Amino acid sequence: MAPALETTRPCRNTPGVIKITHPRNVATLLRSLDEFVIVAPAAALSARSKALRGLPEHVRAAALDLADEIGRSTTTGLATTRLEDGPERLYVLVLPDGVSRHNCPARAEAIRSGLLPLGRHTGRLGFLSIVDSPQHALASHNAVSRAFPGVDLKSDAGPTPKLALLAMTRDGEPVQADTRLKETVTATRLAAELVDHPPTDMNPAALAKRARQALQGLAGVTIREIRGDKLLAEGLGGIHAVGRTAVEAPRMLIARYEPTTRKADQGHVALVGKGVTYDTGGLHLKPRGGMEGMKCDMGGAAAVLGAFRALVASKSRRRMSLLLCLAENAIGPGAYKPDDVLTLHSGLTVEINNTDAEGRLLLGDGVSYASRKLGADLIIDAATLTGAQLIATGLNHAAVVTNDEDLERQAVDAGRRSGDLVHPLPFAPEFHRPEFRSPIADMRNSVKNRSNAQSSCAAAFVHWHLPQNNEPRWCHIDLAGPAVREDRGTGFGVALIAELVEPRA
Repeated sequence: MAPALETTRPCRNTPGVIKITHPRNVATLLRSLDEFVIVAPAAALSARSKALRGLPEHVRAAALDLADEIGRSTTTGLATTRLEDGPERLYVLVLPDGVSRHNCPARAEAIRSGLLPLGRHTGRLGFLSIVDSPQHALASHNAVSRAFPGVDLKSDAGPTPKLALLAMTRDGEPVQADTRLKETVTATRLAAELVDHPPTDMNPAALAKRARQALQGLAGVTIREIRGDKLLAEGLGGIHAVGRTAVEAPRMLIARYEPTTRKADQGHVALVGKGVTYDTGGLHLKPRGGMEGMKCDMGGAAAVLGAFRALVASKSRRRMSLLLCLAENAIGPGAYKPDDVLTLHSGLTVEINNTDAEGRLLLGDGVSYASRKLGADLIIDAATLTGAQLIATGLNHAAVVTNDEDLERQAVDAGRRSGDLVHPLPFAPEFHRPEFRSPIADMRNSVKNRSNAQSSCAAAFVHWHLPQNNEPRWCHIDLAGPAVREDRGTGFGVALIAELVEPRA
């Protein structure tokens, strides 16, 4: 068994852990609950529903009444009533019966948004999710969990809730949660909580420490860090430049996992994350309104850390490396400047024309190191990289750019299965590299024409730093939009990346 991972509320006002359990049947689920929540498509909430037959008659009758009440006013929604016996209160969340082809068939976003009113509830809450397929349980459970933030600094914050999650098919068969599902839900919460921490608390040193804690005791994992000026000795000029003037030194944390058993043809996967723990914009300082919320700029690092943890804790058979590129984009006398020329790990030179386009400098170093130094043949990087991603694919879909058509298809499929939706953007370096033309260096770090596919261009910059003669398979995930919803970290990307690396059976 993997060591338990505590996703804590480490703030002085709210110590404790949001405990999540996975009962095996309805009888166990209903034991000692304060509140009971049924989440189901409208068509599954009828008197003929096999999934409701295991409930006590008074709970079943109340659930059908609530579903009927919602159906009279709208097609979907959340309603509640008090119960005379058992749980004190019953909630029913009615989901749409169908979704579009670019949505998650488990209706993950409808679950997350529908349960947000319960987000600050305390006590013992049980959730019965009626799913169309056993494969929908992961997306459903992750969506339920996301409605309950883990960091709460409010002075009136109550005790941490206890959540019990059970999925059941429409035929009334419980879906048993395997280790991978449990670890993914827990690691998703970890990633969300890391994003939510105040940035002074979650600086590069603190994030590296939390990463070490998350991976402590996992079999087959070794960890090293490259800090401060030692980055330059290893050729990591991008990471060093971005973070060199901050209070806490920039660094790259590298975790390597060697499984005890693996297939010889599975290769070496590297997960690379942008971990800008706060982004002021550097000397191109962000204005008021543009800087607030920039504690989330380490959402990519949080996502790959969570995915790596979930895979290793569930005894993945894949050889993997984790590279967290950690820096605070601060300002000071030693800050890197517009017109500076940096040499990245690839050996390519970059003229700085925008200090607020810093994430691609970290990723350029990270993917190059993963390929050239570690020998990875599949590289997945994740980053809150461009505001343009929100314009291109919105709040619910991350953008993916990849040099491999099969990998692109696999990423889209993994998104629909996991609930972390993605949509592909063009991969056309011949169109996008000219945007970075520099008169004195190999490239600039920001585009000339901001109307020319900014998100694809940013991805093309990262791709440029991979070896061109023996190019690995590469998938870039820009999750700027879905990493934060309603000013809260979501842990987006953990389930997606884990599913992409090693699909669940």
